[in-house]
Amino acid sequence: MTSLTTPPTHVAANAITPEILRATMGAFCSGVVVVTALDDQPDGKPLGFTCQSFVSLSFDPPLISISPARSSTTWPRIREVGRFAINVLADDHAELSNKFARSGADKFAGVDWTLSPKGSPILGGVSAWVECNLWREYDGGDHTVVIGEVTALDHDIERNPLIYYRGAYLHADWRASR
Repeated sequence: MTSLTTPPTHVAANAITPEILRATMGAFCSGVVVVTALDDQPDGKPLGFTCQSFVSLSFDPPLISISPARSSTTWPRIREVGRFAINVLADDHAELSNKFARSGADKFAGVDWTLSPKGSPILGGVSAWVECNLWREYDGGDHTVVIGEVTALDHDIERNPLIYYRGAYLHADWRASR
């Protein structure tokens, strides 16, 4: 029997470039989140950035993990606050994802948001949100691995997530099978 698939291409460890790694890891689809906090400075401005690296880590204790880039100028400010919210973007939030991925602009201008029970910004229309206290941080190369302890959360079963796959957003028109 002849296989109709192309055999895998193997890349030696010393030939793994950021471009090859990005292309390979792009074969794994992920959700997109915006990490938010309310600055604890006197002006109390909301802070936020788009993050593709988010995962549930532990049920006992309830922990999640995100991995902001070391080049992020927003994460150090959120770290100082010590608590943050993960806003799981819905499938119609591609523009919102792009807005929070930019540096230097007022990311919250024109954005609908409210405060969570502990005071973190929750973006309007998200499919889920998880509020956390900063628990631990670890070196992750050009990223920081951040562990957050979950203190509050909610979800909207009617909202599908925004999905990122092979460098583009997918707009889901489906329901998960159970």
